[in-house]
Amino acid sequence: MSPNLADLYNDYIACLNAQDWKSLEHFVHPDVVHNARPLGLHGYRSMQEADYRAIPDLRFEIAFLVIDPPKLAARLVFNCTPVGEFLGLAVNGARICFAENVFYAFEDGKIREVWSVIDKVAIEAQLRSA
Repeated sequence: MSPNLADLYNDYIACLNAQDWKSLEHFVHPDVVHNARPLGLHGYRSMQEADYRAIPDLRFEIAFLVIDPPKLAARLVFNCTPVGEFLGLAVNGARICFAENVFYAFEDGKIREVWSVIDKVAIEAQLRSA
């Protein structure tokens, strides 16, 4: 029986929001690849930890999911205050709102591949109008 991807993904997002790095192995494949870069679980965890250092109030919110097992697509929304540069932009503590469109491929009930695109244009527009 395959796991319910919606439940699995919601639990993964809760794990990220709790910064429960020890539990990440329950959701992420040991050989995970992110945007065509083989990171492995350790590299993926390091990437997530770095995101929280750059954005201490980071919180993942699911706007919607589209599921076609073993694939899942999500639109995530963020309302946060990066402390310095973010995506090469000098945010420096300004509150920004943006979305990420992310696609996942699951293998053995774990995230094996991730393709992620962040709406950088929306952030640039907010910084110009600030």
